[in-house]
Amino acid sequence: MTAMQSEDRQYRVPFVERTQMQYLAKERGFCKLLMPLGPNANHVDVMYMGAYTVLAEAVAANPGISILDTEKYFPIVKDIAVDFHRMAASDVTAEYRLSEEQIAEILADLERKGSAGYLAEVPMLDADGNVAATGKVTIKLLSHNWDG
Repeated sequence: MTAMQSEDRQYRVPFVERTQMQYLAKERGFCKLLMPLGPNANHVDVMYMGAYTVLAEAVAANPGISILDTEKYFPIVKDIAVDFHRMAASDVTAEYRLSEEQIAEILADLERKGSAGYLAEVPMLDADGNVAATGKVTIKLLSHNWDG
């Protein structure tokens, strides 16, 4: 897969598309993404901090989205924090997987309460495999009929 465009047009985010982020792998409960350095370099030719935030959000949300009946449910980011560890003068990758146990719990909560959530801790790696940043993203999945 190449460009970061959702097959489900209701989750299309033009801002994210401008980063030229790419899917490396995508399956039920799992996502691996690549954030290219080129369009996301800062003034000293390393990855711009905002690009890490977009990468953490997207890689954390995609596994949840992949298990949703989008006619009934939608995702939001409840909270996000990115800890910067080292500069990356290369593309950066990240991946996140929900376990089958987590998926079962999420789906049960959605059915029972109309909402569910999970915390994704996402290491983001430079081309040499060094952890450049770590994202902590709380994803909330809600029913379209959810009333809070």
